[in-house]
Amino acid sequence: NKLLHKHFPSSASSTLLNLVYRRGWRRSFCRCLFFFLIGLLFGITPFGQMDTDIRPKDFASPDLRPPHVHLQSDDLIFSYVALGVNTQLEQHNEVTDSIEPLKQLIVVTPTYNRGFQVYFLNRLGQVLRLVKPPLVWIVVEEKTVSLETAQILRKTGVMYRHVVSTRNSSDVKDRGVHQRNAALEHIERHKLDGIVFFADDDNVYTLELFESLRTISRFGTWPVAMLEQSKNKAIVEGPVCNASRVIGWHTNEKSKRLRRFHVDMSGFAFSSTILWDPKRWGRPFSNPIRQLDTVKEGFQETTFIEQVLEDESQMEGIPPGCSKVMNWHLHLDTGNVVYPKGWLLEKNLEVILPIK
Repeated sequence: NKLLHKHFPSSASSTLLNLVYRRGWRRSFCRCLFFFLIGLLFGITPFGQMDTDIRPKDFASPDLRPPHVHLQSDDLIFSYVALGVNTQLEQHNEVTDSIEPLKQLIVVTPTYNRGFQVYFLNRLGQVLRLVKPPLVWIVVEEKTVSLETAQILRKTGVMYRHVVSTRNSSDVKDRGVHQRNAALEHIERHKLDGIVFFADDDNVYTLELFESLRTISRFGTWPVAMLEQSKNKAIVEGPVCNASRVIGWHTNEKSKRLRRFHVDMSGFAFSSTILWDPKRWGRPFSNPIRQLDTVKEGFQETTFIEQVLEDESQMEGIPPGCSKVMNWHLHLDTGNVVYPKGWLLEKNLEVILPIK
């Protein structure tokens, strides 16, 4: 011991080690500390080459692309597919932008109680049901709204407005004058935007006519075939056209040759904005446009059109050439047909034949 003390003098560190090794828990603590230091040393020691050179250009763009030497063919394929998809989307957007919404059709129909009213309204309603929307059907009755008419309109599936004309039509030869004026007032008050067409319920119309109405910008006209009162022959009344330009008129009735415009009531249509936006069309006056009940029979059409435009240069003939008949005016006389109350027969026929 003396020899050890001679060569290894005592110090504070040796004294601390002696104290540690005197007790077992201190020995375990030293072992744990020793292994912890070894593990920490191995953890921070690099065993391979790592590229820690992070440059600002690595964060310049979020587009991370693989090296050109890898997946070169895949890059070409993906570029081609992406180009094709973008082209299709652009073409689809161009087509979508070029499609304009269809013009609304405003069909005005005066009606009254008579024997064939159910048949007439149902027939016209089924035709309008096949027309592409938007379409609103303004049906005008006299004095009051009948439940029977309302029921017919609901069953057609057509968007409609049920209007009443309160004016007395018994002293007017064309009883539909006041009813059409009630519809015109309704359109003007609510500023309905579309193409107005007077469609009497006893006429026959084709789907082609309603689709052609949407090509009208201001005022359109076309020929109408009419069955004479004698039912012996049919005549054509309406415009003579060069393409869509009106250059003359068809007329076979001598009594009506004094008319300015030879058009049937169901042979023209016009933009509704003429009624409630006269400045748009350069009309010098802003008086309400209405049909006149003081003119002779057969002159309601021409006196009405004279309020809408000046001459044929402001008209559009449809279809081009005005060579097709798209509706018929039949002049059916239903005055002697018995009108069943409530549209139903309260009793069966007088004679009942039993089934044999």
